[in-house]
Amino acid sequence: MTEATFDDFLKIDVRVGTVLRAEPYPEARKPAIKLWIDFGTEIGEKRTSAQITAHYRPETLVGRQVMAVVNFPPRQIGKFMSEVLVLGMPDEKGEVVLVGPDHTVPIGGRLH
Repeated sequence: MTEATFDDFLKIDVRVGTVLRAEPYPEARKPAIKLWIDFGTEIGEKRTSAQITAHYRPETLVGRQVMAVVNFPPRQIGKFMSEVLVLGMPDEKGEVVLVGPDHTVPIGGRLH
């Protein structure tokens, strides 16, 4: 693993947002869910797709707070433009478990 400096860490903008809408993404190569996430007035609403179908259904994600990198360039995922990278950790089978605060916090807050 390459050692990173604190300045490297500061380049990555990780914010908390609230999922406003979630839909299945059946056109994706691997099972995925489309998410629309509100990051507050500074950043606004952004969308992404995530391969999180092992543990989540769209209807269980609405209202949930999640962490995401908000300053990567947009990326085309099939016919859907992904604007942020939602963060997660692998479970024992390698399936994604979302990362978020364990208490409700103001949306748009930056990780530090």
